[in-house]
Amino acid sequence: MTKTLNNKPFIRHAKPEDGERIVTFYNKVGGETDYLSFGLNEYPQSAADLTKVIEQTSETSSNCIFIVLEKDKVIGVGTIDSSPKRRYRHVGTLGIVISQLHTGKGVGRVLMTMLINCAKENKRIEKISLVTRADNKRAIVLYENVGFIQEGLFGRDAFDG
Repeated sequence: MTKTLNNKPFIRHAKPEDGERIVTFYNKVGGETDYLSFGLNEYPQSAADLTKVIEQTSETSSNCIFIVLEKDKVIGVGTIDSSPKRRYRHVGTLGIVISQLHTGKGVGRVLMTMLINCAKENKRIEKISLVTRADNKRAIVLYENVGFIQEGLFGRDAFDG
């Protein structure tokens, strides 16, 4: 599954050889926003570990990793995966990260739509879950526009120190 956005960014499934540049991307965007669970150069996985995850994801129909490329540069990543545990495998956890320079251009909406379609097509995921900060207003508007509803709030969940 691939998609071109206005003849510029290109979205496709991640490949094992993308592991290193995805980690590089995450380490960079971690310093662009406080909305991620990691900061600048704090992405917790190595390129080798992420490459293994991408290989495993391509072997299972219930998980997807998409990358958004502009020319040959990663500008966004979207994931959806479900638990291997029987009681929770019907819930897909979704995450998207778009570089600050490319937010507000429709990239997130297209990526979200592709991830939702991936979940619908696999016939295993019945519910999609995501977590964001309550002050991430632009993201919340996007999530609501594509059909998400708020189920709860976590208090004091992120440490800012």
